[in-house]
Amino acid sequence: MSYSILVVDDSPLIRKMMRRSLGLSKLEVGTIHEATNGKEALAVLQREWIDVVLADIHMPVMSGTELIELMSRDELLGKIPVVVVSAERSEPAIAHLKDLGICAHLMKPFTPEQVMLAVEGVLDEAAARSGS
Repeated sequence: MSYSILVVDDSPLIRKMMRRSLGLSKLEVGTIHEATNGKEALAVLQREWIDVVLADIHMPVMSGTELIELMSRDELLGKIPVVVVSAERSEPAIAHLKDLGICAHLMKPFTPEQVMLAVEGVLDEAAARSGS
């Protein structure tokens, strides 16, 4: 089974680094979709099957927090695992995101290994919950 992944970050460099990190993983990655903000991410989520979202918090147009809040209110989108990849260090902000259901939080700067481990762990956990 190949996975469809959505990378949401306003930095082209970060999106490229995440794409490369995912390419190094043992996961069978199918399609990696990209969005530069939460609004673009929602459009992708409405038209594509996504297995996991990697999202920054601080972006123009619609922040990652707003995206995650909207996803958490939707019956289908709320089931998609979200990994936050951000320089955000505020404990209350991270706690709020955890309350919304994020599966993991990676600090920027990150290593390819950290991305691989986070995504693999989140997908393994999702598979175990669904009984796959």
